[in-house]
Amino acid sequence: MPKTSVFLTRKIPQKAIDYILSHDIDLEMNQEDRVLTKEEIMEGVKGKEVLICLLTDTIDTEIMDYAGKQLKLIANYAVGYNNIDVKSATERKIPVTNTPGVLTETTADLTMALLLSIARRIVESDKFTRENKFKGWGPLLHLGGDIYEKTLGIIGAGRIGSAVAQRAAKGFNMKILYTNRNRNVDLEENYQAKFVSLEELLKNSDFVTLHVPLTDETRYLIGEKEIDLMKDTAYLINTSRGLVIDEKALVKCMKEEKIAGAALDVYEHEPELTAGLIDLDNVIVTAHIGTATIDTRTKMGMIVAENLLAVLAGKIPPNCINPEIFNP
Repeated sequence: MPKTSVFLTRKIPQKAIDYILSHDIDLEMNQEDRVLTKEEIMEGVKGKEVLICLLTDTIDTEIMDYAGKQLKLIANYAVGYNNIDVKSATERKIPVTNTPGVLTETTADLTMALLLSIARRIVESDKFTRENKFKGWGPLLHLGGDIYEKTLGIIGAGRIGSAVAQRAAKGFNMKILYTNRNRNVDLEENYQAKFVSLEELLKNSDFVTLHVPLTDETRYLIGEKEIDLMKDTAYLINTSRGLVIDEKALVKCMKEEKIAGAALDVYEHEPELTAGLIDLDNVIVTAHIGTATIDTRTKMGMIVAENLLAVLAGKIPPNCINPEIFNP
């Protein structure tokens, strides 16, 4: 029997690739470390049975139609899947999968790293020292904010938000406020978290961290009005989705020093940054590295492989976004 044909839009950790190749699979892969154009994705997926794509790939109706009716699976190498037209895939009976769960602890780690770095001005001080401006200790040099026993406001108390709460409460004795679609009883019982409105959270938090998916309700959730509610000593951290923050409003507010700082790992027009953002010393910008550890990125690849193998075996993949297509 012919091997199952698979197109991978960008190289993922080798262990996952080797695992896929150890099965009866013919893998074609983008050999360049860059995002493919839409036309390149179309040519790559044409005639293939499986498309493995990344969150940087927009997979729309045109690509699905160009691939042909033999397309059996769209496997996203990411937790989020707003880059895929799931509705169109469902209409075509194409399962769409993602890689949830495995990213939780790593992203929570980065959130705490950003929180600590922006409060204690780590990046700013590192740059200052490298530029040979450090001439000795000074009582007013790079004064930052304390973390211990401060109040952390968590917007989105799912897996990642809960993991951040655990680190903050146990490691830094922080008070936890949270807002979420539903109450998180575990968070309240284990970490004495308080369920509040978004307005109350913004007004009373020393740190505000975002952990929500991108939906119509969360798009531009944080704008000038919301930042105005925050303390002028507060910090904003985003490791969720770039479009959750209105970056033009953020730049304006940061220039006016309405809050003490912001740390971002994701961006509204990624990879482009809103004008003025990188000129601000009170903003940390990282290159979407929330899941960027060897172990986590490899585990993501292995989940992609397991989803792929399940479909080829005629089973419902374990991480299917649209399982309703399998109903008779």
